[in-house]
Amino acid sequence: MSSAQAIIRGLSDDGGLYVPEGFPQLTLDDIRNLATKTYEERVAVVLRLFLDDFSYDELISFSRQAYGLHNFFIAAAPLYCYSEGTHFLELWRGPTCAFKDMALQLLPHLLTAALQKTGEKREVCILVATSGDTGKAALEGFCDVPGTKIMVFYPRDGVSDVQKLQMTSQQGGNVNVVAVEGNFDDAQTGVKAIFSDLDLRRKLDEKGYFLSSANSINWGRLVPQVAYYVSAYCEMIVAGAVRPGDKLNFCVPTGNFGNILAGYYAQRVGVPVNKLICASNRNDVLTEFIKTGVYDKNREFYTTISPSMDILVSSNLERLLFEISGRDGDTVSRFMSSLSRTGRYEVPFAMRRELERLFAGGCSSEQDTYKTIVDAFKERRYLIDPHTAVAHKVLKDYRADTGDMTPTVVVSTASPFKFCDSVLDALGQESNAEGTQLIDRLAKFTGEVAPKPLANLHSKTPRFTDSVTTSGMKEALERFVFS
Repeated sequence: MSSAQAIIRGLSDDGGLYVPEGFPQLTLDDIRNLATKTYEERVAVVLRLFLDDFSYDELISFSRQAYGLHNFFIAAAPLYCYSEGTHFLELWRGPTCAFKDMALQLLPHLLTAALQKTGEKREVCILVATSGDTGKAALEGFCDVPGTKIMVFYPRDGVSDVQKLQMTSQQGGNVNVVAVEGNFDDAQTGVKAIFSDLDLRRKLDEKGYFLSSANSINWGRLVPQVAYYVSAYCEMIVAGAVRPGDKLNFCVPTGNFGNILAGYYAQRVGVPVNKLICASNRNDVLTEFIKTGVYDKNREFYTTISPSMDILVSSNLERLLFEISGRDGDTVSRFMSSLSRTGRYEVPFAMRRELERLFAGGCSSEQDTYKTIVDAFKERRYLIDPHTAVAHKVLKDYRADTGDMTPTVVVSTASPFKFCDSVLDALGQESNAEGTQLIDRLAKFTGEVAPKPLANLHSKTPRFTDSVTTSGMKEALERFVFS
């Protein structure tokens, strides 16, 4: 299957995920050369490795449209030097102030070009389950894009006030947003069920529509994320923090495993990565899996101050299992079947050893996450959101446990102003007000300027107020598409 077809379809007909046939290599000379390039140029080179039915000229054009200063309020994916040996990769400088912009500002360009390349005449309906950030980034990226509709489902009580207002106030004639009674896993399960509903697919086809995804299960969403790991290594070279060929650690807050999987793919194409450190909050199913080889979702679900990580079923882990099993699809299928039937599976010893070689895992309690926000502000006057704080705490624990002082990039995934209530609580400030009022309060207390896309939320009012159970998601989609 071509990359254009994979981007259009999102998921295979049997619900499986698309993976690359292989991993083209970047040499150290390639990386040295990329270190002299702009972010947009680095993205085009990395995407060309995987999207071989797109030309470099196409990709550099898309990249410049996605990552220019008209979209990102400073250069995309800058590094912040926190201390010697620790840098933060700030992926939240885009229009929705979250790392999902890094892929979802580019995906609409890839998708519309893919439709042209394949001769697809039907209209595409983008279906999204979100734990907070993907939804707004996808809505922003696909707003009024010709030939598309986009529908976002989010857990009603599982996102911050700012995230909710960002989504429900979205403008555009082709968008819809619906709350789901339950948590993110419920929303994600409902979306997967819609994708595998053959009768619905036939009905959509008869009306001139087909479904695709903007979640990281879509290959076109995941590949742009590989690029910012490559770029981070280049930036570390430019900063003199590493020499070409030196190993680097990445510490990544993750729930659905897409962000850290992109780091693994970057390692596979040639980025000298020593360890990928997987950071979890109280929903520590991934930490346990990395440490024990047992994936078990049969546990209490916690609603935390880092809601984008409140996930117990990590969809992208399936892609990693495929690679560390020796690309054995039957084995992965058995794992997924066991997860569906019993809520758990256990990988064999050889796969567990490979996990331990590539990854480390750790988790942060709510109390420790609050404390880490305070410590970063007191030590460096550096303001971080709860997800980034989880990663920073896990990195500290990892270094204390292992003595590994390899230079490390902490992947910073959201602006602290998206989670004003939690950040203000951590800093000992009053947080009992509307989310938009808290933006001003946090700015005044810290002396930081709120990002313009968030500061402008004061003037926004919700357009979308519908709420459904998981069993009502399909009907909500049909009303939206066929109305």
